[in-house]
Amino acid sequence: MSDAPVDTLPGVGPVTQGWLREAGIRTEGELRSIGAVEAYRRLKFMVPRQVNLNALYALEAALRGCHWLDLPQDVKTALQQQAKTIDEALRRGAAARCAIP
Repeated sequence: MSDAPVDTLPGVGPVTQGWLREAGIRTEGELRSIGAVEAYRRLKFMVPRQVNLNALYALEAALRGCHWLDLPQDVKTALQQQAKTIDEALRRGAAARCAIP
């Protein structure tokens, strides 16, 4: 497992690095250990309006060492489904909080 900072991965810029740090993900090894989808889930729940599907693509691509545009279509499709599930859970949670008297 690599102790290299996440910003050494391709496509992880200062903003994403800051979000990852806030989520407790500081190294490449930590990101690899939880995976792109779990990292996206944490970021989405922290800053829902700033984090979008492109962030998930970028995280996955960073772990694969490529640009997100180069991800295979089947990988993008799977990531889209996982993002949709996470986004729906976030919306359900927000709706539940609004319904509490």
